[in-house]
Amino acid sequence: MKYLSLLATLFFFYSCTSQSTPNVVEGAPDNVKSYGAVITEDGLMSSTDLQTALASADSVPCTFSGTIQETCSKKGCWMTMDAGMTDEMRVTFTDYGFFVPVEGQAGKKTVVKGYAFKSVTEVDMLRHYAEDAGKSEDEIMAITEPEVAVSFKADGVLIYD
Repeated sequence: MKYLSLLATLFFFYSCTSQSTPNVVEGAPDNVKSYGAVITEDGLMSSTDLQTALASADSVPCTFSGTIQETCSKKGCWMTMDAGMTDEMRVTFTDYGFFVPVEGQAGKKTVVKGYAFKSVTEVDMLRHYAEDAGKSEDEIMAITEPEVAVSFKADGVLIYD
């Protein structure tokens, strides 16, 4: 039983700390940090093209660019980005396989590769995100309606300093 407890503790420590370490990518500029799968900007899709594609499909594989608005302040397990659409886009990471830094990312350019999809986020999850973002109890409780939006599941992320 001691070994299971030790193993669980090590897994928790690893998942909360080391996965936000950027990849080492040979030849990459110093101002670009890579997280998750190593990706490039090749094949960037515009917001107009993405909205058109999502009009006839539930999800679209793509590479997309925007500006980071906010990251999860607890462990970097999500971020929101201004993607040139009406609402900001919530980005989560495939299988929680990696995280992004929790501080100092707002306003930075980002490129994500994975798939965009139509989503409905229920009130409980929206409140959880608000809590992760450090919102006040009043702001959290003011969330009373589900949110319909375009979300993104990223396999890889580039962040530009």
